Amino acid sequence: MKIAILSRNARLYSTRRLIEAARERGHVVRVLDPLRCYVRIAPKDVAIRYKGKDVRDIDAVIPRIGTSSTFYGTAVLRQFEMMGVYTPNPSDAVLRARDKLRCLQILASQGLDMPVTVFGDNPDDTNDVLAMLGDPPHVIKLNEGSQGTGVVLAEKRSASQSVVEAFRGLYANFLVQEFIAEAKGSDLRCFVVGKKVVAAMQRVASPGEFRANLHRGGSAIKADLSAEEKRIAIRAAGALGLGIAGVDLLRSNRGPLLLEVNASPGLEGIEAASGVDVSGEIIRHLEKQTAKI
Repeated sequence: MKIAILSRNARLYSTRRLIEAARERGHVVRVLDPLRCYVRIAPKDVAIRYKGKDVRDIDAVIPRIGTSSTFYGTAVLRQFEMMGVYTPNPSDAVLRARDKLRCLQILASQGLDMPVTVFGDNPDDTNDVLAMLGDPPHVIKLNEGSQGTGVVLAEKRSASQSVVEAFRGLYANFLVQEFIAEAKGSDLRCFVVGKKVVAAMQRVASPGEFRANLHRGGSAIKADLSAEEKRIAIRAAGALGLGIAGVDLLRSNRGPLLLEVNASPGLEGIEAASGVDVSGEIIRHLEKQTAKI
């Protein structure tokens, strides 16, 4: 099988591990910087070129598209789809997951529980928007942030209003969510491949921090999930159309709550914490799916 990985940097841990796992199983792998790909669009004549050469005979493509290149990266991924190349994470699914608001709306429509979330555009409505959410603390997050960036905890109503005003001043799109205090700065990352949770870790925030992201200094250990937590993670990935996903959950007094779904989840933390060869699981999933085509 010939596999293309859309990644800006072949030296990144996740990209490197996917290359290793694919080659160990006898596959040919190419890493393509999506920003160096360019396309031809015409009826019955679509093509992709990379650094002056046609990209042909690819059986599967794994997107590792960062937030800064979402628009162009998904356009290139869509071109592969038009050429009949299999991908576990189609372009529309990546876009659904990348937009936190759209993602939560889709998941809520499927009856999946999550922290109560509000949003509004007009400054005149700020007080009423926050009233819809309830008393602070409030978590305010950028709609397209990642790795814990653009996430602020406001412990008082006045602080919530100040942060909202600051984000509006930057013309940023953002959400406001209830703070789940009983989670105690901890969350679960469930790694879904196909219709199975292949690995899970519990992330714990560093002292004085409420964000459990490893990029924010958090730590991680292997997690044992309940059947309900596994079911929710699989349903969430499926609702967005993702074959590979990192699904983040919070353990609350009312049960597991969906925090967000990541369409390009990192492999370093989950492989180290769980001891699972997640990269190999991804390649085996590609083998099974391409065999059906």
